[in-house]
Amino acid sequence: MNKTVIITGTSSGIGKSAAKIFQSNGWNVIATMRKPEGENELNQLENVLVEELDVTKQESIDRAIARGIEAFGKIDLLVNNAGFGMMGPLEASSADLMHRIFDVNVFGVICTTKAILPHFRANKGGMILNVSSIVGRATFPYQALYHATKHALEGLTDSSQYELKPLGITHKLVEPGGVATEFLNSISMTGDNGIEDYKPGMEKYFAGIQSMTGSLSTADDIAQVVYSAATDGTDQLRYLAGPDAEQVMGARQQMDDKAFYEMMSGQFGL
Repeated sequence: MNKTVIITGTSSGIGKSAAKIFQSNGWNVIATMRKPEGENELNQLENVLVEELDVTKQESIDRAIARGIEAFGKIDLLVNNAGFGMMGPLEASSADLMHRIFDVNVFGVICTTKAILPHFRANKGGMILNVSSIVGRATFPYQALYHATKHALEGLTDSSQYELKPLGITHKLVEPGGVATEFLNSISMTGDNGIEDYKPGMEKYFAGIQSMTGSLSTADDIAQVVYSAATDGTDQLRYLAGPDAEQVMGARQQMDDKAFYEMMSGQFGL
């Protein structure tokens, strides 16, 4: 029997690319998204089931998993990919946006993971692959809340592997750097709420980020790392994805906190 993967956030970007890569390699794919009625590509592929799934709504999660099991008999892999970025001063972040980014990037992963675990336990095996970010291990300016969610995801995965490995359930983390076309377009801006003190630094940082877009990885590049991590047959936990992720992590491992802060501040003229 073909193996089956359920992937969250497949309407675009890494999630959509991952769905196509798994499908092209003979997997059954449950491609989930908040608004499946707008999808006109994945639903044309053989052995792909497009389902509605909003990671902030438990009934939506449960329904998508149940329909996937009904269609394919068994799920072997969960790829927690749904998420979004946020940029701007912490002080300017609205309460609604603060709650939303944690609801999607952290609690959405927890709820989807908890929902699949009874199925994995019954089958005495399965894999959970969380799409994290290099910013879960190193930090950039003006993204404090986004970084906080990815640090939470790293800690969640690191700890839960202890309780899941004895049950035959494997954990993996893929840590991308920047991704072309998504990197700026998918980021929610907090604004500055009229706080003038942050404007000069924010303008410098945003200009620096925009200048980097030509050297970023593509969604296909990162999705290929996701597929390789899921199928390499090893116990490796973390996978850096993209040359910028490797460069930043290499620097972070060689520097103390002060040196890394000075390097990043200098890079963006802060």
